[in-house]
Amino acid sequence: MAGPGGRMMAGGAPTDRSMDFKGSSKRLLKRFAAEKATLYVMLVAVALSVALSVVGPKILGKATDLVFAGVVGRGMDAGTTKEQAVEGLRKGNSGLADMLSKVDFTPGQGMDFDAIGRVLLVALAVYVGAGLLMLVSTRLSIRVINRVVFQLREDIQTKLSRLPLSYFDRAKRGEVLSRATNDIDNISQTMQQTMGQLINSLLTIVGVLVMMFWISPLLALVALVTVPLSVVVAAKVGKRSQPQFVQQWKVTGKLNAHIEEMYTGHTLVKVFGRQDESARDFAEQNEALYEAGFKAQFNSGIMQPLMMFVSNLNYVLIAVVGGLRVASGALSIGDVQAFIQYSRQFSMPLTQVASMANLVQSGIASAERIFELLDAEEQDADPSKGEGEFPGELRGSVSLENVSFRYDPEKPLIEDLSLSVEPGHTVAIVGPTGAGKTTLVNLLMRFYEVTGGRIALDGVDIAKMSRDDLRSGIGMVLQDTWLFGGTIAENIAYGASGDVTREQVEEAARAAHADRFIRTLPDGYDTVIDDEGSGVSAGEKQLITIARAFLSDPVILVLDEATSSVDTRTEVLIQKAMAGLAHGRTSFVIAHRLSTIRDADVILVMENGSIVEQGTHDELLEAHGAYARLYAAQFAQAVAEVD
Repeated sequence: MAGPGGRMMAGGAPTDRSMDFKGSSKRLLKRFAAEKATLYVMLVAVALSVALSVVGPKILGKATDLVFAGVVGRGMDAGTTKEQAVEGLRKGNSGLADMLSKVDFTPGQGMDFDAIGRVLLVALAVYVGAGLLMLVSTRLSIRVINRVVFQLREDIQTKLSRLPLSYFDRAKRGEVLSRATNDIDNISQTMQQTMGQLINSLLTIVGVLVMMFWISPLLALVALVTVPLSVVVAAKVGKRSQPQFVQQWKVTGKLNAHIEEMYTGHTLVKVFGRQDESARDFAEQNEALYEAGFKAQFNSGIMQPLMMFVSNLNYVLIAVVGGLRVASGALSIGDVQAFIQYSRQFSMPLTQVASMANLVQSGIASAERIFELLDAEEQDADPSKGEGEFPGELRGSVSLENVSFRYDPEKPLIEDLSLSVEPGHTVAIVGPTGAGKTTLVNLLMRFYEVTGGRIALDGVDIAKMSRDDLRSGIGMVLQDTWLFGGTIAENIAYGASGDVTREQVEEAARAAHADRFIRTLPDGYDTVIDDEGSGVSAGEKQLITIARAFLSDPVILVLDEATSSVDTRTEVLIQKAMAGLAHGRTSFVIAHRLSTIRDADVILVMENGSIVEQGTHDELLEAHGAYARLYAAQFAQAVAEVD
């Protein structure tokens, strides 16, 4: 079974067996309900194709009988009947007479080529019809599977947009991406390789059994003797090979992780002279993958020869018993020939069904992971269109009224926090790591929902507003910059809700002091960068994201350590630009460098989810409290660094 091994190597299918095979299988099959009409047509086409394929050997057996009858008849004297010829043979060779009694020959007459030709034309028409019907069923099967996978992808995309930020905080990014890509592809490949073939194999088994019992019940029972042996072989090999595939997938994942880590951190690897160590680790894991892959492929690969041995055993039994039946006159040579073909047709689907076991298990495991994602708890639904509230005039007044929040129900973070921010004021939020600064902004953006109290924007509870309406009035610049693959102009224009002109993009860049460095790039604003921002420095990436926020023209501006990646001179320029941008807007600034927020209208000092101090820079210094201690600590650190 090279198929599963190859697929695991190529793309990272699930690394575990399905925990709920039956439930996940039923749920996946329900996805095909919308394609009932196409499925029925496909099943009819498959059934007709199998029926024609099953009838084929019987027709060819008739042609064999005609050829044999011509050979026998040509060797006998003309003018006698078949019965007289058989009786004459019985006096000297009763066994030959019994065999020829089932042959429809005419003494003295050779082969009837017209009759043989007609039978062969019928056989040709039957097999051509079977092939065309199989082509139709395959096309319909592919269409149905791709529609189901298409809908699954859409459901996942829709689900991801409805999941709260807390889900992505808990889940690993690579894990979510794997479910949305590798698992979907694995389901698609599994169904493409098994669905049509499985239906065809099962119908073939049934059709062939019917024909075998019709021709000879005794030979049919002989053929069925080897079925239990086939089942035992398939079960034993499948049980032995599946753990080896699991190990292969796990080692593949480790090797891929090592390669990715070494590639993304190749600069550090070279700087610290770890190339040899990295190469040794790669060699060890590559060797482990070779061993695991060899065992998996070998164990699954012996399925085919073992099943072929069982098939050949079946062939020998049928040939021996069939020969005896022909000799006794119970069957014709054509019937035995047809039966031997049927025995091949019977054993082949059994082998195929057994070979598909690991594929099906892998596909259902992927389906289970996707259904787990689709069942994840969603964020609270927005009000229906037209029912949500919205301030009559968006001015930027923000008030927090007895707000409480906790990530863990057992561990309170923010308790009974109240705050009122006037339109156009700049609010700086400072405090040690883990104090709840970013959490406060996340609550304002409704990335998380408050567990108590309420947050109001211009007098309207933000929980009664749609998230799109709320966030359309808020511009946000984070410490971690994110750029999309494309031109710099496209990245800046991403901040606008509609179409923008190049002049507007350049104006935003000038306001963020990004215009100067952009024009020094080879293609200026049309310079293409990737999602990692290769070709521009960390500070320049931050300037681009700030320009993006400028272009969105927000009523409320949120800056979460937005200037941490720029040099001091650029930071001063940005502060001046921010002062102009903040005119008439409400600004929330999270900062660790206290020197950057001296001009804020109000500074909030947070500790353990509570506001312990608030006031202007001068007022808080005079209070000699938490802010004064933070400021003194930073000043002392700066002096130490200079020394």
